[in-house]
Amino acid sequence: MDLSQLAPFGQEHLLQFADQLSAADLARLQQQLEQVDFRLLQEMGTAGQVTEDWSDLAQRAEAPPAVRAGDAGVDYTPQQAQQAGQEALRAGKLGMILVAGGQGSRLGFDQPKGMFPIGPISGRTLFQMHCQRLAAVARRYETAIPLYVMTSPATDQATREYFEQQSGCGMDPEHVHIFCQGTMPAIDAESGKVLLADKHQLALSPDGHGGLVSAIEHHGCLQHAADQGIEYLYYAQVDNPLAPLCDARLIGYHRLASSQMTTLAVKKRFATEKVGNVVLIDGRLHIIEYSDLPESAAEAVNADGELKLWAGNIAIHVFDLQFLSKMAGNGAALPFHRALKKVPYLDSSGQLVQPTSPNAIKYERFIFDLLPAAERAIVVEGLAEEVFAPVKNASGAAVDT
Repeated sequence: MDLSQLAPFGQEHLLQFADQLSAADLARLQQQLEQVDFRLLQEMGTAGQVTEDWSDLAQRAEAPPAVRAGDAGVDYTPQQAQQAGQEALRAGKLGMILVAGGQGSRLGFDQPKGMFPIGPISGRTLFQMHCQRLAAVARRYETAIPLYVMTSPATDQATREYFEQQSGCGMDPEHVHIFCQGTMPAIDAESGKVLLADKHQLALSPDGHGGLVSAIEHHGCLQHAADQGIEYLYYAQVDNPLAPLCDARLIGYHRLASSQMTTLAVKKRFATEKVGNVVLIDGRLHIIEYSDLPESAAEAVNADGELKLWAGNIAIHVFDLQFLSKMAGNGAALPFHRALKKVPYLDSSGQLVQPTSPNAIKYERFIFDLLPAAERAIVVEGLAEEVFAPVKNASGAAVDT
């Protein structure tokens, strides 16, 4: 990529230090530039000025139709759901996605969060805990369950080395497939220019857990799953050691409802809990982030005194493989979300600037934005004490330690 290709987008500054770079550094910069969709960035810079009217959406939001913890809300029994899920597992129709792009910074741990030792006696890491449990499910149903682990550029190499050292962390290494999510460049909030982290390095950050949709196709995992006869992909995040992996009943509800995307939710512990809110808007399921939900809507209650918007998203989903494949082929399936952040950058003189206030826009996608695209989607309630114990904060914090 040269100046003539950057000029239409006003990004010529990205090559201003090119004559100072070694051949290897220049090649790395060129590789990064070729992976950036500058036309998309330009379009988002204009469209991004329009934001959702969260107050209006919240006023229209209703509690989602759901299979509640007492198994009310559907025509089929829990036993029927269990049986339907077990049949799918025995037939080898399940694959598992584990999202593991986060680092353990907030835990005071400078490695991938999946390598955090959490077993109180065993010292098992989060990766070992998930993998050993998934292997147990596979043994129980006498099948193979491939595991697709999504990393980020910050965790990819260390994760690969760890799985190799641990011989699959309790799983057959042949059934573990590690792939890396994409990145998006940080944009100066005032000028719209892509920021440089170094003379040969764009300021890049992971494209969010929604980056799964394009990454899992780009790295061939969707095709691999299809070749294995997989019909459903079960999704969870690495920081929840209680995540029920390939739970037969949840899979069964998904199958019996002919759902394209099923979400496991929990009753919120309090109105403003920092979880996404699963809601029904105009007949479609959506998730409104806690930071976007007005306090009045969060605290609204029904006649029985229960929270109107009770359903908290815990990032456990079941996808139809065909639905995920269709969404992967649709570049506009997931919108980009903008966040204003402090991002260090190189100024025009080549000096590194450490901003004291937010100066840049980061773009990311969220996997739950697939919900409104699903023609058929359901919510199933789980009990928080059984399915949700995220490890997000270091010891001493009020919650999620």
